[in-house]
Amino acid sequence: MATCVDCLRSGVVADPLSKDVPASIYDFAELSSAYHHSKNEEKDELWHRMREEARKDVEQEPVLGSYYVCAILAHGSLESALATHLGYRLATPNLPGPNLAEVILTVLLDDRAIRKAIREDMKAIKERDPACVSYVQIMLNFKGFLAIQAHRVAHRLWLTGRVPLALVIQNRVSEVFAVDIHPGARIGKGVLLDHATGTVIGETAVIGDNVSILHNVTLGGTGKCSGDRHPKIGDGVLVGAGTHVLGNVKIGHGAKIGAGSVVLKEVPERTTAVGNPARLLGGRNNPIKLTKIPSFTMDHTYEWCDYVI
Repeated sequence: MATCVDCLRSGVVADPLSKDVPASIYDFAELSSAYHHSKNEEKDELWHRMREEARKDVEQEPVLGSYYVCAILAHGSLESALATHLGYRLATPNLPGPNLAEVILTVLLDDRAIRKAIREDMKAIKERDPACVSYVQIMLNFKGFLAIQAHRVAHRLWLTGRVPLALVIQNRVSEVFAVDIHPGARIGKGVLLDHATGTVIGETAVIGDNVSILHNVTLGGTGKCSGDRHPKIGDGVLVGAGTHVLGNVKIGHGAKIGAGSVVLKEVPERTTAVGNPARLLGGRNNPIKLTKIPSFTMDHTYEWCDYVI
């Protein structure tokens, strides 16, 4: 019988859909990954909570037992579980899941910033998406989350000169999750791709921290230039469904882009843009100046300041 232990470097990784795993999840609930974090590191509370959620799910739906064992409970770390899950989701007959999972796990364990970003992304989804019921569901079923994590791996490969593999991962993510993020794009942490279907992000795009992007959004070029040609999205920005932000334009921190908008010009901080072509709310004819707009202070109260567009 398969043990589901994720010895990825040796290629022994159990298929999450295998019928050969034992029925009881508890036989493997305490198994450790061969590549867990050092014992000196702080306990991973999010991973502990995810495992508890998985146990409760299986108690409620025993038919999920084997799947949850191989996807979560047989692993000693979030990185191991994520690498295996992504590896099998993105695999092809000529690109086996164990091989791809090994590449992903190696990147995750070599880059502390990616490990931190994974957890910040999960927390952001749990906090901002009212449809999210658990961290387990984020890991297994939220394709926006999975697409971003695969991109983080592809981006690291891109930066280290492993361009062919980075592009293959991009292509597989596009085919499997309907999300096309060029491996050259830079994405911060705490990012929510809600629904995610139809999202396209170009090579020189930059996305800040705590950004929320709904489905069918394009952060693309205009087709009239080369080089640095894609949008720069600031921290805390909300991009509505069906929006197209085109060209090397800046969307300021805390800005909001209304659904269905086409943005071709800069949007200042804490400003809302709507329409096709997008216009800035707050005055007539793309206002020259918005005065006395609120901004947050460190103690979470408001202060009023001038802002010139």
